[in-house]
Amino acid sequence: MDRASEEARVRFPGHDEGFEGFVMATYKLLLLPGDGIGPEVMAEVKRLIGWLDTQGIAKFETEKGLVGGASYDADKVGITDATMAKALAADAVLFGAVGGPKWDSVPYEVRPEAGLLRLRKDLALYANLRPAICYPALAESSSLKPEVVEGLDIMIVRELTGGVYFGEPKTITDLGNGQKRAVDTQVYDTYEIERIARVAFDLARKRRNKLTSMEKRNVMKSGVLWHEVVTQLHQREYKDVALQHQLADSGGMQLVRWPKQFDVIVTDNLFGDMLSDIAAMLTGSLGMLPSASLGDIDPKTNKRRALYEPVHGSAPDIAGQGAANPIAMLASFGMALRYSFDRGELADKLDAAIAAVLAKGLRTADLKSTGATVVSTSQMGEAVVKELQALHA
Repeated sequence: MDRASEEARVRFPGHDEGFEGFVMATYKLLLLPGDGIGPEVMAEVKRLIGWLDTQGIAKFETEKGLVGGASYDADKVGITDATMAKALAADAVLFGAVGGPKWDSVPYEVRPEAGLLRLRKDLALYANLRPAICYPALAESSSLKPEVVEGLDIMIVRELTGGVYFGEPKTITDLGNGQKRAVDTQVYDTYEIERIARVAFDLARKRRNKLTSMEKRNVMKSGVLWHEVVTQLHQREYKDVALQHQLADSGGMQLVRWPKQFDVIVTDNLFGDMLSDIAAMLTGSLGMLPSASLGDIDPKTNKRRALYEPVHGSAPDIAGQGAANPIAMLASFGMALRYSFDRGELADKLDAAIAAVLAKGLRTADLKSTGATVVSTSQMGEAVVKELQALHA
């Protein structure tokens, strides 16, 4: 079994089998395309799901819901209670993107992004896994030198339900005389730090056995506690894993200087948001990278709630043009196969299909380069499915 399939087993219960003898299960999947390019890239996942169903490789029961600006336009909220109920009942949620200038003036509490934040909070999705992998064919597409990114394979583990994004108080106060004061609160409890660190340590054990914890303990009390909790957990349970502590701003610089020095990085909500976007661009484009947001394992069902989404945003400037890169969305579905549906072998083949398409020189507009063939969103999605079909021939 390769490392990717082993990685799926880390605190993600279940087992993989080959197709022969595999007991076919029906996976309940909620599709939330959202705004901008979200519906376009989600359409390519639907194409892939349709092919898997037709071939009898995997069976999905899918529902579709509104989120973000699309939900605001229909119901004046970022996500409705009814859609949240569907998310809670699903085996996994596949999410596109939300937001855009159209909704810049809507009330803060019902802005498109509030729909995503509610999904994360109500589903208790505290662990965000963001891989940064540079496919061999794309080493030249990075803004860094090819030797810096070629073979890059790191995982950023971001705490997702605490920190400054959710801390209270969160206010803007009118002080008079044309002055206002904005307050956001960075807050973490021991258990929040410990559970995200445990996920990161477990992943590191199945990769290169190295974990880097990033915070700002030199200026932030939350960083002091973060450093303390991670260090104590390491001493109690993970002495076999090489642990390094690094200030988050220095970590961002090191990601650009020599990213291959890292294996697994664990950090808080705010720094994780920024560092994972930096890592994404090392690979050539935000349109390439998926993410998984995971909750705790339910002891009764042995399953965990999960949401999968591409790192890229809604990109309203190219929405409707058929120019969006669907690979991050397809790879997010691949992470669902790996972490929610116990189909690591199928996820491996999807990754191989994506690599094969890129090796043949097909590129969407965000990746175009000399000698490459520029294709549309649907053409890229179709090409990936054809490569996957060839792998099953």
